[in-house]
Amino acid sequence: MSLPSRIEGYAIVSADGMLADATGVMPETLKFEADQRFFERGLDGVDAVVHGRNSHEHHPHSHLRRRIVLSRQVTAIAPDPADKTAVLWNPAGAPFEAAWDALGIRDGKLGVIGGTEVFGMFLPHYDVFHLTRAANVCLPGGRPVFPGVPTRTPEDTLHEHGLTPEPTQVLDVGQGVTLTTWVRRR
Repeated sequence: MSLPSRIEGYAIVSADGMLADATGVMPETLKFEADQRFFERGLDGVDAVVHGRNSHEHHPHSHLRRRIVLSRQVTAIAPDPADKTAVLWNPAGAPFEAAWDALGIRDGKLGVIGGTEVFGMFLPHYDVFHLTRAANVCLPGGRPVFPGVPTRTPEDTLHEHGLTPEPTQVLDVGQGVTLTTWVRRR
């Protein structure tokens, strides 16, 4: 079985560390053009994405991306009947390596795009995690980017898992949107 050569996470979070509201939906208030451009460019550079059933990117090239979708509706791994470029994966029934092999990609890059459970399961494996913060948005009772947030901040969680921050970039001054790329030093 093989593994990706590189694993990158991509998330935008509110000031309180949430990536979606209480219903699991990313609200329009958490969508910013500069972040969307960064996100799309980043995903154009990966060979496949992994996400839960509620997470999906809606960009011009999305339909071309190979993907692994976490699902409890399958026992292990199965083709996605709604998307010929995707496989459904139940982590309780098969290791990630089997889902990666089912895509038929060798030595490729993986982009992790959420939600909470998916971001959390890859914490020990990220080579890079791109964390965008929307300082002017709060989502009380929302869905956190990682398990344990908001008790711990997303930044504390990344640091605890061996990643270190690069200098923060401002994506949108007026909206208070910043991007910090966290890197695993090997």
